[in-house]
Amino acid sequence: MYDKIFHPKEVVLPNGKTVLEKRSRTPLVLLLLIVALILSVNFTDFSLKVLVQRIDKFFDIIVQMVPPKWSSFPAIWKSLLSTLQMSLVGSMIGALLSIPFAVLASANIVRSKTVGVVFKVILSLFRTLPTLVVALIATFVFGLGPTAGVVAILLFTLSYVGKLLYEQIENADMGPFEAMESIGMTRIQAFRYAIFPQVLPGFLSTSLFCFEGNVRYAAILGFVGAGGIGLLINENIGWRDYSGLGMIILALVVTVYLIETVSEHFRKKLI
Repeated sequence: MYDKIFHPKEVVLPNGKTVLEKRSRTPLVLLLLIVALILSVNFTDFSLKVLVQRIDKFFDIIVQMVPPKWSSFPAIWKSLLSTLQMSLVGSMIGALLSIPFAVLASANIVRSKTVGVVFKVILSLFRTLPTLVVALIATFVFGLGPTAGVVAILLFTLSYVGKLLYEQIENADMGPFEAMESIGMTRIQAFRYAIFPQVLPGFLSTSLFCFEGNVRYAAILGFVGAGGIGLLINENIGWRDYSGLGMIILALVVTVYLIETVSEHFRKKLI
């Protein structure tokens, strides 16, 4: 359709031959983006004027956080540790569970297309569910507390790591796998010795990266009663105790920075 409206341009090569060069799709893409932006602004009632007029209120709250209430750190420590434990347990279990899910979703490992499609759909479904919504559902099933947070983080990690892992498996070199099958190994054995060593560094790197993000996600799960430091954040916002909130955010920022620094070091070793 686009080529019929905007006819290809004739280009004469140095040897005298004439070829047709298709018109760039960039103008069409830009036009569609502009239309989508205008529709989104109208749908959300976004106002740049209100944003400019009210942005100073955001900085007013930040100013009230400084200096942080240092005396509240002993009370924060336990909740911060709970958040880290939630993230670690959920990330580890989710990453381990992602391995069988990824294998069953890989078209080059599983012969049945139906099984592969089913597990890909399951991973996609878990990935589309917001972590807060999963945590909210988990609080009804498992009650208030860290268990619900662990389940929410577990499902997110399973879907995220599983998606990237099955893509790595499908892009792996199948030569060693087929050779091991030809000498009598089962597909699981061939995967264990031929494919898994190829994807293991990427799997560990992705799992560490996911753990970094899960520490941040776990910090807000307390808003739906899933435990951790999010409960304290919610309480301090409710009581307008912004100096106490500043201490919580400072402790969280330092913790996340340290985890990311250590994790990045190990990920560079793996890649």
